[in-house]
Amino acid sequence: MKYVVILCDGMADEPLEELEGKTPLEAAHTPNMDRLAKTSEIGMVRTVPEGMAPGSDTANLSVIGYDPRKYYSGRSPLEALSIGAQMGEKDVSFRCNLVTLSEEEEAYEDRRILDHSSGEIPTEDAAVLIDALKKELERDGYRFYVGTSYRHLLIQKDGKVTELTAPHDILTKRIGEYLPEDPVLRDMMIRSYEILKDHPINVKRRQEGKNPANSAWFWGAGTRPALTSFEEKNRVKGAMISAVDLLKGIAVGAGMHNITVEGANGGLHTNYAGKGKAAVKALTEEGFDFVYVHIEAPDEMGHQGSAPDKIQAIESIDSQVIGPVADALKEAGVDFRMLVLPDHPTPVRVRTHVSDPVPYMLYDSTKEAAGKETYCERTGRETGVVIAEGYRMMDHLLGK
Repeated sequence: MKYVVILCDGMADEPLEELEGKTPLEAAHTPNMDRLAKTSEIGMVRTVPEGMAPGSDTANLSVIGYDPRKYYSGRSPLEALSIGAQMGEKDVSFRCNLVTLSEEEEAYEDRRILDHSSGEIPTEDAAVLIDALKKELERDGYRFYVGTSYRHLLIQKDGKVTELTAPHDILTKRIGEYLPEDPVLRDMMIRSYEILKDHPINVKRRQEGKNPANSAWFWGAGTRPALTSFEEKNRVKGAMISAVDLLKGIAVGAGMHNITVEGANGGLHTNYAGKGKAAVKALTEEGFDFVYVHIEAPDEMGHQGSAPDKIQAIESIDSQVIGPVADALKEAGVDFRMLVLPDHPTPVRVRTHVSDPVPYMLYDSTKEAAGKETYCERTGRETGVVIAEGYRMMDHLLGK
């Protein structure tokens, strides 16, 4: 038996008036999901434990089978694992987003976050901007590391974990109340605006009608994580396919293999088909028993507040990943179980994560379950099936 998870980041949503009371998942044309739904187990799963922040970090740890209450030590340390940044036991890492702030205000504190991703800035441009921050802001005990797109890292030697606000949680709000209390971090953020606002990269982005990456924003503080081996824990050899450093970092920490797909960028126009083909190859030719395919696009479109783009992302996943993977595995004569689900909802209306349970669909090529006509939030609730502790979903998928 082979196992595959198609993790559609942030896909779950709420009914929208502009979609005649449907969610983006309900409104999307998803013939492959609906085909599988007819013979699949469908239900709801709570991926974010009560009292914990609804992040992709806690939620994906749950889905991969690690109880966040036990294993979670912060988001950025997982990303540090992905990019090879070394952390001592007392070091603290911070996510360093390149964000777009409003520019008409006099004081930094009065500015507003317009875009947490700076228009999904390409990594090659972002690396130039991070290099500019390194030259001006690095000091003893603080080091910047380049990540992917707008997602980067700052590591503090012998630091202290402090509560910081995720930029996607305060879109359009005045930032003064959300700046770090730590004077060094606060000063770095203020100075980053002066360094970046008129950088040639940003001058060009404005000329092209794109959002400038005009400030650093620190959040997601944490210490070095310690995950147990996925293979030893589950007795299956696993691989991760993701364009996001967080997921790659979870894979590194769990001893899973990271598969890189050319053109996979975490955005709306990522290489969906390439991810699907890589998953099939891993399961049929490369000796892996389990593949986790993470697709960031629905989450990013939720943060952007765009229902049409979120629908497009969902339809692309259906047509270029879910359908082709299921069909290819069947044609190869492979028995498999496929789990399709979001990690958390990212409703278009609020443009940030929420901790509500999410719908899941579990398809088994060797069985015919009594399923539903469609897979969506509504049909997930209608079944009455609820997995209250998300980290137990992995055991359920593996038939333990």
